[in-house]
Amino acid sequence: MKSEILERGCQTLGIILSGRQKDQFMQYYELLIEWNKVMNLTGITEFDEVMQKHFLDSLSIVKAIKEKKNMKVLDIGTGAGFPGIPLKIVFSDWDIVLLDSLNKRIKFLDEVIKTLDLQGIKTVHGRAEDFAKKEEYREKFDLVVSRAVANLSTLSEYCLPYVREGGAFLSYKSTHIEQELEESRKAISILGGKIEEVIEFKLPDTEINRTLIQVQKIKKTPPKYPRKAGMPVKEPLK
Repeated sequence: MKSEILERGCQTLGIILSGRQKDQFMQYYELLIEWNKVMNLTGITEFDEVMQKHFLDSLSIVKAIKEKKNMKVLDIGTGAGFPGIPLKIVFSDWDIVLLDSLNKRIKFLDEVIKTLDLQGIKTVHGRAEDFAKKEEYREKFDLVVSRAVANLSTLSEYCLPYVREGGAFLSYKSTHIEQELEESRKAISILGGKIEEVIEFKLPDTEINRTLIQVQKIKKTPPKYPRKAGMPVKEPLK
């Protein structure tokens, strides 16, 4: 398998991949396709599309991060490991936790971590609403990321309780999010955050538009948030 599309895209993002990192991405791709035959991990399976729409999309986070050393990172609703595993391959010194509510996806992720021999990364099976109440997770992360599909108010209620003061939550979105941004401002403020930056860009070598929303954590999240399971989706904060 030729990885030029990945290498070229990474160079656009200012990332130079080592031979080992390229091998790890290829192993990851092979595992994703193999496991996807028996469980629904992704609808995107073509090699070039996985490189662009999963791997490079995950790594595009670098556009919003100034400090990249020894980060403690939580990936909420990680699914098949995006963006957490691509980030771990590139930033080996990051301490990463992958959180997902579906146990069979966790088994896949554990297999990827083992096969790629990744250190300093672990999986957690559970709901974001529940683990945010645990002392060892609450407000302990420099960065919380999510590519999960939910509106920004809901995602902020899932993610901001995990971010330490001075840290950030990064949400991956497509385009045309102006209304969603406006509707989420009050919720973000209630949860202790502030919209710091909105970065619009095209995925490398594509015409696909993407948006990164960086939410800075400026004060502690009130203890009652997140609300119990299901509530952030049913009744987003306004």
